[in-house]
Amino acid sequence: MKLSHLSETLIGSEIVKLGGEIREKIRQGERIYNFTVGDFDPSIFPIPKELEDAIVEAYRKHFTNYPAAEGNLDLREAIHSFIKDEEQLDYGTNEILVASGGRPLIYAVFRAVCDKGDKVIYAVPSWNNNHYTHFVGGEHIVVEATAANNFMPVADDLRPHIKEATLISLCSPQNPTGTTFKKEELEAICDLVIEENKRRGNSEKKLYVMYDQMYWHLTYGDIKHHNPVSLRPAMRDYTVFIDAISKVFAATGVRVGWSMGPATVINKMKAILTHVGAWAPMAEQKAVAYYLGNRDGIKKYLSHFKAEIEERLRHIYDGFTQLKNEGLSVDAIAPEAAIYLTIKIDLVGRKTPSGKVLADQSEVTAYVLNNAGLAVVPFYAFGAGKSSAWYRLSVGTCKKEEIGEMIGRLREALKILS
Repeated sequence: MKLSHLSETLIGSEIVKLGGEIREKIRQGERIYNFTVGDFDPSIFPIPKELEDAIVEAYRKHFTNYPAAEGNLDLREAIHSFIKDEEQLDYGTNEILVASGGRPLIYAVFRAVCDKGDKVIYAVPSWNNNHYTHFVGGEHIVVEATAANNFMPVADDLRPHIKEATLISLCSPQNPTGTTFKKEELEAICDLVIEENKRRGNSEKKLYVMYDQMYWHLTYGDIKHHNPVSLRPAMRDYTVFIDAISKVFAATGVRVGWSMGPATVINKMKAILTHVGAWAPMAEQKAVAYYLGNRDGIKKYLSHFKAEIEERLRHIYDGFTQLKNEGLSVDAIAPEAAIYLTIKIDLVGRKTPSGKVLADQSEVTAYVLNNAGLAVVPFYAFGAGKSSAWYRLSVGTCKKEEIGEMIGRLREALKILS
């Protein structure tokens, strides 16, 4: 049966395909080190106890009716206060929109800003920009970021495409790479946007930046998070932020997110989501409004949470560094942020003991899964070239005692190749 052009042309998810293979192997009793999911195992990383208690209490108080379409006022006031204190961004309650996590808000940004045929600029590897651009019938302007810049786009990558573009989608800390914008690099991109919007004057549609900072609390060592508006106040008119509790509080299933941006854009996004009905649940909104005021509790939670995530990332990075020093064909980028490590497994052309040549990167992915039990997501699943040897490794479900064992099995699988 023929359905809509949109549904008929949606691109299948490589991650979903890989996930099905992993689940089947686990079902058959195989030992799999599953580092594919951008999620958390609640038995390892539970949400804050105070937030959990507040959610339960909100349901007991029967906060089960419809919330306000733009998000309850008490939650928007709490977000305003929290972001002003923690990030020094001052957005009024009419410039904040709440929804059930980041995804509906991203969809609403694309819908509010882009018309069919409009140019959307995004770098790869990146999460889902190709799908959202497809939803609005936009023209994909794809920039392939490289290891030389830790897989973050730079101004020179974007400059040739700025003219007539409608939206630039940026993310930092970035999914899938776990890397971040350096201050100077983000400033240069902001200057491009400001200059282009001045050139357009009042007669043309403006160029907007969607800035996904879902992981901005989760930076490690000397890494600092930067955002367009703090670096260049003129960017306030052109920037729409995406944020949520999903990653910072290991609360992916609680579904409370928010956008901040120019009231004109936020109001249009609100109108779109009113018809979609993608509200965050009333009880969760009440609980998050309460919890964001508990700054001491948040600091205590983040101190432990970040330390546990960073320990896993650095342990695995050290393991890959050791394998590289042994002359094996792997590499990794030092962890900067989020719950992800960027790793490289470069085995195309190598031969297995049975004589099979690993002909392409998909065969490499299958080889490390079948022979080392290592499940990671290739960057080509995030839009990078099919020949890219780089992968996302996520530690949200990682048990520390598994890391040494996983590195050992990978070493054995690499050493038997010729």
